[in-house]
Amino acid sequence: MSRHTLSVLVENKPGVLARVASLFSRRGFNIESLAVGPTEIAEVSRMTIVVSVDELPLEQVTKQLNKLINVLKIVELEPDMSVQREIMLVKVRADTESRSHILETVQLFRAKVVDVSPEAVTIEATGKTDKLLALLKVLEPFGIKELVKSGMVAVGRGPRSITDRSVRPVERSA
Repeated sequence: MSRHTLSVLVENKPGVLARVASLFSRRGFNIESLAVGPTEIAEVSRMTIVVSVDELPLEQVTKQLNKLINVLKIVELEPDMSVQREIMLVKVRADTESRSHILETVQLFRAKVVDVSPEAVTIEATGKTDKLLALLKVLEPFGIKELVKSGMVAVGRGPRSITDRSVRPVERSA
C-alpha cells in the first residue's frame, strides 16, 4: 500500500463531510488524515484527505467520489509537486531544570512556545510529518502531557490552482 493525498473540492453544505468519509469507510479504507476548510470561493470547501491504499482501489474510490452530488473536483497531490504541512500543539512537562533544554529544542525545530506555566510549556510546530515526528521523539523524554495534530493540508506548487474560477457549486432546485 502507498500513501496518497487527495485534494477534494466540495460544496460547502451540511452532511458533505459525512458522505465523503462514509464512502471511504464502506470500502474499508482508514483515513490517516483529514482537514476541511473554506476556499477563496465562499460556497466551496477543500478537503485534504490522506489515505494508504493500493492504486486500483484508490481509482475506484475516486470514481465513486466523483459521483457524489456535492463533489466538484478531485486531484491527487504528488508530494514533490505540492506543498504539504501539518500543525501540531504539544504540551510538555517543563520544570526549571529542563525548561532551557526544551526551549533550545523548540528553536532548533523552528517551532514556537505558545503557552508557559510553572509545570509545562505548550509548543506549536508546523511542517511535514517527518519533522513533527522528529520533534516528538526529542521531546518525549521530558514527558508529553498532551498532543493534537491538525491533519495534512496541501496545495499544488506553482501558479496553477484547482479552484480556478470555473469551479462553482451547481444550483439545484428542490
